[in-house]
Amino acid sequence: MVLQHRISLLLLFCSSLVFAGGNSTEAPCDRRCLANARVQKELFSAPQNDNCTIVVNVTSIQYETLSFDTKAMEMTSRIKINMEWKDPDLGWMQERSRYPTIVLPADKIWIPRIVLDNAIETTIELYTNDVQVRRDGTVGHAVVLFTTVSCEINLFNYPFVTGSCPVAINGWSQKTCSLTLQIADNVSLVSGSGEEWQTTSVNKIVDSSNRAYLLVALSINPFSAFVTLILPSALVLLADLVSFALPFEGGERNSFKVTLVLSFTMFLLILNGHLPNGGSCSPLLHYHFSFCLVCLVMSMLASIVLTRLSVEDSLLVCRRSNKVHSCNTNTQNDDLDQEKDRGMITTKSGDLASEMASLQKIVNFLEDMDKVEKEAQRKVAFAYFLDKFCFGFFIIIYIIYAIILIIITRTDICKVNNLDFWDDSHREDDYYDYSYVYP
Repeated sequence: MVLQHRISLLLLFCSSLVFAGGNSTEAPCDRRCLANARVQKELFSAPQNDNCTIVVNVTSIQYETLSFDTKAMEMTSRIKINMEWKDPDLGWMQERSRYPTIVLPADKIWIPRIVLDNAIETTIELYTNDVQVRRDGTVGHAVVLFTTVSCEINLFNYPFVTGSCPVAINGWSQKTCSLTLQIADNVSLVSGSGEEWQTTSVNKIVDSSNRAYLLVALSINPFSAFVTLILPSALVLLADLVSFALPFEGGERNSFKVTLVLSFTMFLLILNGHLPNGGSCSPLLHYHFSFCLVCLVMSMLASIVLTRLSVEDSLLVCRRSNKVHSCNTNTQNDDLDQEKDRGMITTKSGDLASEMASLQKIVNFLEDMDKVEKEAQRKVAFAYFLDKFCFGFFIIIYIIYAIILIIITRTDICKVNNLDFWDDSHREDDYYDYSYVYP
């Protein structure tokens, strides 16, 4: 028994030496060793489970509006997306290495592709060139999206406008396989200030079909548009009303009104270069400027007509009758001069009857001159009467227009639907190519 016990101890000691020698020859595997081992696997394809569905968790989103083109109705944004997904082939057992995380090159493994359903153009950039991998195969990564989406906002009440634009962030779907994004509610707004448009908030919305999108709320700063468009148009109309105080004589009023019409066309050019001309919700400012231009032209034409009526009874231009009237007046003046000379000669000769006849002709001429002057005054008075009527007419028109304008702006007439790109009737099951650019 003692010999058998000694032999057992000897065998146990020898086996422990052999085991210790074997462990001493194997070097421990560090982080780089683990990373190189996973790079050598060349896992460029997506991790695929039994139902061929890849689930990517979007842990946080940082949104920033770069610009909004009011003319083209397009919004450009910068979106940083932090996401995680699980790839079991990238994991390792705790007995293999004691490190919980490693870093791998982003171009050596599979990275999910983010799709924007309503994007016109999208550029995807890697936030970093490396990804972090945990022991269980969970990969953490971040990408930055520079995207331009088409967004139709109700500009009917421009520049007093508020609206919202959707940014549909999704995965992709084919007939049997798909990439599903599970977006968290952690959506933050990085910057909301801009030159004209301001971003007030951004929220994650999930519709009835379980499709997620970011709803970006926008509002416009009305100060610049009010100072450059609305206020000048009101001041031009006020100047046109005040111009009714100018007299007809000399043509100062007509030239002033023509200047107002020409200057107002400048605001029309500014408006056409800044706002969209058509669409389902065309800005009310287009109709406002058209109304102002029509009123200015009508006021100018009325002033020209009244100037004509202050001189002639008829609006028809008859140059021949004016020449005949001028010739007749000159003939009467010549006859009067001749009669004055004859009267002076007759007076010298002492003929009392001839002197009375000459005086009678002078009296008749003066009476005719008085009639002509009274007729001219009557025409001018009639023209000024019509001028007062036109002044009151335009004041009434402007008051009625202001009331109608206030009522229209308070009514929700136009509505837009920015989610029409998700038309299920035209949706295909096959995957289609989205606009993207990888570095």
